[in-house]
Amino acid sequence: MMNHITVLLIKFISCMIAFAIGLDLFFDATIVDIFSFSLFVTIASYMLGDQIILPREGNTAALVVDFLFTYMSVWIFGSVLLGNYMQIAWGSILSAIIVTGAEIFVHRYLMNRIANYQTAERKPLTFNRSLAYGTEFAEEQDVTDAKKRK
Repeated sequence: MMNHITVLLIKFISCMIAFAIGLDLFFDATIVDIFSFSLFVTIASYMLGDQIILPREGNTAALVVDFLFTYMSVWIFGSVLLGNYMQIAWGSILSAIIVTGAEIFVHRYLMNRIANYQTAERKPLTFNRSLAYGTEFAEEQDVTDAKKRK
């Protein structure tokens, strides 16, 4: 339990720093905007990236999901709340890069310290050769032949 709180705190602080740089550099974002973006991205990326994607698909997939989620959420919600949607794209890409950089360390911490995050060893996909040429044989029925017989 304490490890999860530590992870959430690290993620929240890194999001606060990233959004302070990304949003305050391009906009006059208030501390409430930065706090709300940080809280939303922290909770959502923890649930999606760290609880679902990281244990199942591994570190690289989780980093990609975290980057795309941060980028899209800041761009979409930032364009609604802060104004110009093209200018927010630069703030969101900068924020997503900083958050993804911090996520590298968060994922290392999770995979080293918490046993649930040990990804299962993936078995290669096997192909059942007995099903390779299985076909179904059936006799076609012609509707006109059935009518002629009656």
